[in-house]
Amino acid sequence: MSDWRVPGFTSTGSKRPDALFGAAGGEPGEDAGLPERMLRASGCRVWDARGREYVDYVMALGAVALGYGHPAVSRAAEQAIAAGVVGPLPPVLEEQLADVLAMRIPWLESVRFLKTGAEAVAAAVRLARVATGREHVLGCGYHGWLDWSQGGEGIPVTTRALYAEIPFNDVEGTRRLIREAGDRLAVVVVEPVVVVEPTREWLDALRQETTQVGAVLVFDEIKTAFRLAIGGAAERYGVRPDLTVLGKALANGFPLAVVGGRADLMSGVARTWISSTLATETVALAAAHATLEVFAHEDVCGHLHRMGIRLLHGLHRLHHKHGDVLTGVGGIAEMCFLHFANERLSRDLARGCAARGLLFKRTAYNFVSLAHDEETIDRTLGILEDVLGAISA
Repeated sequence: MSDWRVPGFTSTGSKRPDALFGAAGGEPGEDAGLPERMLRASGCRVWDARGREYVDYVMALGAVALGYGHPAVSRAAEQAIAAGVVGPLPPVLEEQLADVLAMRIPWLESVRFLKTGAEAVAAAVRLARVATGREHVLGCGYHGWLDWSQGGEGIPVTTRALYAEIPFNDVEGTRRLIREAGDRLAVVVVEPVVVVEPTREWLDALRQETTQVGAVLVFDEIKTAFRLAIGGAAERYGVRPDLTVLGKALANGFPLAVVGGRADLMSGVARTWISSTLATETVALAAAHATLEVFAHEDVCGHLHRMGIRLLHGLHRLHHKHGDVLTGVGGIAEMCFLHFANERLSRDLARGCAARGLLFKRTAYNFVSLAHDEETIDRTLGILEDVLGAISA
């Protein structure tokens, strides 16, 4: 299929065929059987453009925790559509959802809604700069495609010079970089889980050192909130950031993100401009409200942990049995993946799984959902075993 009308094949880079399945190895027609585009999704299953069914662990890159098309979320979205979606005034739902979030995640004293994680992290950085009067940013993890946190062409050198990376779980390296930045440092924004869990010492160092130099600490919980716990890593590990960014599973696949935290920092919106026309469309707000209701009445995070543990233990067994192909297991129960001896082997596994009706990422991360059950996990591990056996042979 030609990709000239959508350069790069798709507008979501991580959904490209070569990202999911690896680049073709040179055999004619090698990519012909791969699922490239989907028609529909339900629960933990998707159907491609040819109507073939797959059990899925990509789960919209972690944006779906309840399963695709969850009935309660769909009903809420349909009602919002029937009520008009957008209008000239802010919707009642905006205020209601802000109250529910503050009730479930008490350190979100004030919030603003946006559409994407990148937007929300950018807003957090902007608010930190407003509060501190400083410009420099330290980050750890992936924070979106915006100029201040990315390399590559098209980014001004002066913008890139204001950003530097701190090492994940490296207490001394983190302390040193924060202290060196000192009174130039506006904000430290981190993903609290990057391949492995954070140590308590590292989280404490982040909290202590940012406080010491007067910088703002931001947790980028786009992937971890509503998975590790409703309040994400901050809730699980008990370290409170000044600002938090939420997204992905917040609205179970509908486009919504949040920046929130200390009320004094959030009041900085009056001194800058953070706004978008569709930040308050009601479909995503309604979907998020319904998603939180499901989390409030069902043990969603407990289910994700139990199913994730079952999958993770199975992956460790596969690693021990197929050490010629696998070099390890990454991630945590709720979001895990395999390490491979080389790129070709990861490609062979992803393609072999797809041929057997399984979408399993060869890189970070695979996500379980409320729709995954023990039987599905066990069947998945059986497919992985078959594919790894064929690769080893």
